[in-house]
Amino acid sequence: MSEAVSQHPSSKYAWRELAHKGLPKRSASERVADFLEIYGLYDEVTAREQASRCIQCPNPSCVTGCPLCNPIPEWMLLTAEGRFLEAAAVLGSATNMAEICARVCPTDRLCEGSCVLNGVSEPVSIGAIEQFLAEYAFAHGHVDASTAPPNGLRVAVVGSGPGGLACADELARRGHSVTIFDSALVPGGLLVNGTPAFKVERSIVQRRIEILKQRGVIFRLGAKLEETLAFGQLRSDFDAVFLGFDSRKARPLEIPGAELRGVIQALPFILQKITSVPLELSPIEVVGKRVLVLGAGDTAMDCLRTAVRYGAREVTCVYRRDEWDMPCSRQEYQNAVEEGARFVFQAAPVAVLGNDQRQVTGLRVVRTELGLMESPGPRPFLIRPGSEFELAADLIVTALGFDPLPCPHWGDFADLAVNDWGGITVDLNQMTSIPGVFAGGDIVRGPSMVLHAVRDARRAATQIHGYLSARRKTENA
Repeated sequence: MSEAVSQHPSSKYAWRELAHKGLPKRSASERVADFLEIYGLYDEVTAREQASRCIQCPNPSCVTGCPLCNPIPEWMLLTAEGRFLEAAAVLGSATNMAEICARVCPTDRLCEGSCVLNGVSEPVSIGAIEQFLAEYAFAHGHVDASTAPPNGLRVAVVGSGPGGLACADELARRGHSVTIFDSALVPGGLLVNGTPAFKVERSIVQRRIEILKQRGVIFRLGAKLEETLAFGQLRSDFDAVFLGFDSRKARPLEIPGAELRGVIQALPFILQKITSVPLELSPIEVVGKRVLVLGAGDTAMDCLRTAVRYGAREVTCVYRRDEWDMPCSRQEYQNAVEEGARFVFQAAPVAVLGNDQRQVTGLRVVRTELGLMESPGPRPFLIRPGSEFELAADLIVTALGFDPLPCPHWGDFADLAVNDWGGITVDLNQMTSIPGVFAGGDIVRGPSMVLHAVRDARRAATQIHGYLSARRKTENA
């Protein structure tokens, strides 16, 4: 350990004396040969040193920058002092899925992006330290699966993504009997059915699911709403219901030739070789092929890095704006570059090109010019007339983002109030227009981050517990 840390673990000047250090990372040549996570963990010395860079702001912007309002400076100080289990306990008070959130959270746009050290130094490595603490707690047996005594109240959770898991965990801790229903055959939502294992290994999600099972949570998989799972029956069989299922649809590619063979949506492309569940599409052969990925968000980076691992000959990202306008994490962009992905910026798709067999052979694109930033959000752009050119391709993967998918609004769902796009309307307690039915995540706010789903779910669990406790008191009065 450095002298600065051993003598002054909370020094406000440690950020000047100690360089920012990221997580250890496997070499690109090694990691593209498998789907294992690419990052390691800090050791204890590094964790203490990096935590000591936190200057303990009186009004910490990292906390307000976190959707969970995580008390970051508190567990940073404990970590700098080597009190790792205490730090992990404080972290666990803000999120019951720290080991997952730390891996998928876009820290450069949230807590680390809000760190006051930005501009004068590198920000504090909040995500890396969070991951260290979460894994330290697991390694030392301090992830408790105990619950309160059973209270006889039953709650149904629809959706086994991060929101559903977080809600079920909070409720089970309080003694509720919880059953999670999901249409998928493998629980975990997009964490396992849309996230490559090199970002979150399946064992990490499965470990969390096993903890829920130890708490008594029951999983009912392959249960599709209004097919094998009736909403009205849920309301009848359970004392409360939390709706936290995924609600998004991929944006289509709307240019000539988009229907040709070889144009593939992002999620099926990512999943086809890493899921044990049969997919409803023909196998996609990638080895030796030229792959173009359209879009520049985190999902696009996932597709680029997946294509490299699938054995593609060339992997190229096409984006209509420039490098600085990319919505993806800078870390994910850098990882893609290191792993061999190429980028064509300021180029907008015009048409997919194909042969007589209606198989993709390329993409016609046109150059763009970026305008001035007039308001928050992506910069406007103009098409440069006469600047069209072609890119050869055997496969085109569309990663253009997601639009919200409206909630069903017929039958038993007809009484649910919805907003203008069909999302479920909730009050400040996450309760819908139907008493005892709560909701959160994508079905309420539209496609969003994991942290938003976890925040909604934890709030809903607290309110469900309060609602059921108050109702029981009234019934027993």
